[in-house]
Formats: sequence, structure tokens, C-alpha cells
Amino acid sequence: MRIALLQSALYWEDAKMNRQMFSWKIRDLGGEADLIVLPEMYTTGFTMQPEHVAEDPDGPTSEWMKELAHETGAAITGSLVIRENGHYYNRLLWVEPHGRILQYDKRHLFGMAGEDKVYQAGTERLIVEWKEWRICPLICYDLRFPVWCRNDDAYDLLLFVANWPEPRRLHWQQLLRSRAIENLAYVAGVNRLGKDENGLEYSGDSAIIDYRGETLAASSHGETTLQITLQLEDLHIWRSRFPFLEDRDAFTLNL
Repeated sequence: MRIALLQSALYWEDAKMNRQMFSWKIRDLGGEADLIVLPEMYTTGFTMQPEHVAEDPDGPTSEWMKELAHETGAAITGSLVIRENGHYYNRLLWVEPHGRILQYDKRHLFGMAGEDKVYQAGTERLIVEWKEWRICPLICYDLRFPVWCRNDDAYDLLLFVANWPEPRRLHWQQLLRSRAIENLAYVAGVNRLGKDENGLEYSGDSAIIDYRGETLAASSHGETTLQITLQLEDLHIWRSRFPFLEDRDAFTLNL
């Protein structure tokens, strides 16, 4: 599967400008990617003022994603601020070329920034089947919680979309690698760049890591699109040689 991670700075709380900026980056990938991944809250930056920027589930960004997915022939995913049933969500949308839309609401809300005070937490993981791959997309802070990320042989690729600040970049880098090794899966994480209105700096450090913990592609401190072709057969061979998942403990989460 051909995957592309779009690492970019964001315009603060300006969905129109961010859609315009990402439009040409995405169109450049037409016919060259099966999956295009955008950062967390890619239309606004990591805002705690959802009342200023929230969209309805079928709002302009959802329609924009459907249009570009159809145009490029790729699935497109990333999170944005959604308003639904009187609540705000940090919601990842997964949009496919023929119009199917799936969603995942961020489970672990970042209390240090007050995210848990203004957004509603999700309760269910999403596993997507796409191009013969099983994919689990998660959001930023979820990366710190290995139980939520745990692979019960449900997925082949674990995705993280993020606004992860530069002072904790080492944590981002090491945790991505850990999630890949312990779950015998490819891991891809896309992070934003630049400085937001809260004065936080972001260094990017987007990366694609294989099931052995080896870095296949990585970038920091620059606007870039990371592109690589992932090999499902290689993953199957590795899992057959090292069937660690078969020895996992059995338990369920009480949410």
C-alpha cells in the first residue's frame, strides 16, 4: 500500500485557509497514493475553543475530503473539530474515493491542555479494511496508552495523527517505535509543524516505522510529504517467524 503523510504548519482556527493549503498538496498525490494522512485538528490547530470552529458531521470539510478522495483515488484521513448532539469531538474522519466515511473520536483527551473539559471522549476503536490492509487510526495522546493501542491481531497498520509539541519530541519518537515492536505492526505518525497561538512549537518528526521497529521514513522541521510503499507480505512473514501476538494476555477494557 502506498501511504503519504502530509507534515505541515497550520493556519490558526482558519479552516478555509488550511483546506486551500492542503488541497494542492493532496492533488499532487493523485494516482500516487492509496492512503493520505493529515495531522490532528488539521483545519484549525489544537484549539480549546471549539465553539468558534466546530463543523457539523456533514460540513464543508467532510465534503471537501469526499471530493479530493474521489479525485485522487486515495483514502484520506485526519481529525477536526466536530459538533454533534450538543457535544464537541476531536474526530478523525476516514473518507474513501467512493464516498464511504468512517469516524473515530479521540479516546484519551489531553487534560494538561483542558481538552477533557471541552471535548467528549470516544469509547470505541475503529478498524478499517482498505486495499487488503487492516488499519487502526488513533489520535495524538492515544499514543501514550499501550492498552488502547494493543493489537489483538485486528490490524496491520497503526496510524497516529498529532499535534505533538517539540519539547516532548523524544517521547513521540520512542513511543511510535515501541507501539510498532510490541504490536507486530507497521506504525505511521504524522505531526504538524510551526508555532500555534498558544506559543507551542511543533517539530514535525513524522515517521513510518516497520514491525521490527526500524524507521522506513522520517522527517523533522520542514514542510514535507513522506511517501513509501508498505509490503503486507513482509509483515505476514515476520509474524509467522515471530508469533509473539499468540502469547498475549487475554483481558477486556471496562470503559
